[in-house]
Amino acid sequence: MTATPLYSTRSGRKLLSVAPMMDWTDRHCRYLHRLLSREALLYTEMVVADAAIHGKRDRLLGFDAAEHPVALQLGGSEPAKLAEATRIGNDFGYDEINLNVGCPSDRVQSGTFGACLMREPKLVADCIAAMKAASSVPVTVKCRIGVDDQDTEIALDDLAADVLAAGADAIWVHARKAWLKGLSPKENRDIPPLDYGRVYRLKAKYPDVFIGINGGVATLDEAQTHLAHVDGVMLGRAAYHNTALLGEVDERIYGAGATVTDWGAVRDAMMEHAADHIASGGRLGHVSRHMIGLFQGVDGARRYRQILSSDATRPGAGPEVIATAFDAVMPSLLAA
Repeated sequence: MTATPLYSTRSGRKLLSVAPMMDWTDRHCRYLHRLLSREALLYTEMVVADAAIHGKRDRLLGFDAAEHPVALQLGGSEPAKLAEATRIGNDFGYDEINLNVGCPSDRVQSGTFGACLMREPKLVADCIAAMKAASSVPVTVKCRIGVDDQDTEIALDDLAADVLAAGADAIWVHARKAWLKGLSPKENRDIPPLDYGRVYRLKAKYPDVFIGINGGVATLDEAQTHLAHVDGVMLGRAAYHNTALLGEVDERIYGAGATVTDWGAVRDAMMEHAADHIASGGRLGHVSRHMIGLFQGVDGARRYRQILSSDATRPGAGPEVIATAFDAVMPSLLAA
């Protein structure tokens, strides 16, 4: 299969995506993010191939149609299992299937996948080839620039050459090494130095291939700077802890007309979404916890966060808690 327009470099269209983040980018988080940006590419949390095959698929893989474009990130290192999980992801209607070659957690290493696969580019290529054969949508890779004492010039080039030969449609690169021994997953997001230039050099080597960058991007100004060198930017913690910035993405990154976020509509949509979730047996906190980062620096935001952090977690809490929280910030938002 050839790359779809999602990853076409000929059009010159740039992409901004929200990174796959464990415990964060679940369906409720993505639903909120889609209310703020129609265009940003959204990613699931990483789903291990075995879980996709044998687990409760609706819970692990189900998503709202409003989330498109949305990509499924898979973890694994066995081509046959990844191919089966890819077929399942296709059946669910995902717009992309992504292979995790970047997560440094001990749990992932024990399963021989994630960042430790940077040491086995041929195996990663075999996985990509199997996934491509099972997919009608793009298959992509998210990796690091290297691990431990690897030479990043060699490690990243070797991985890129092999996965592209296997048919990968795009490569997203977290511009840091991962240290598999001695650093926690949290420390691996901060301590290894960023090397954006290494990702820029990969793009220069492959001008006709989509190369996206990830790691430490905190603002849309920074994102636009990177987009002068690469095809896409992936926001992680910035999109989660300062979620309102997604409301500017369509205009600033995609060239849409100037828009002002209708916060009343966002409130109402999230209340309806929460009501549906509660009616299906869920709890308000499953939804509201992703909303805490909405209003950084806005008058009333502290009270807003207090309400969502305390009232939303009480037994029997309903969608009206969201309305009460928004009441703390709406005067400031309407005056802006």
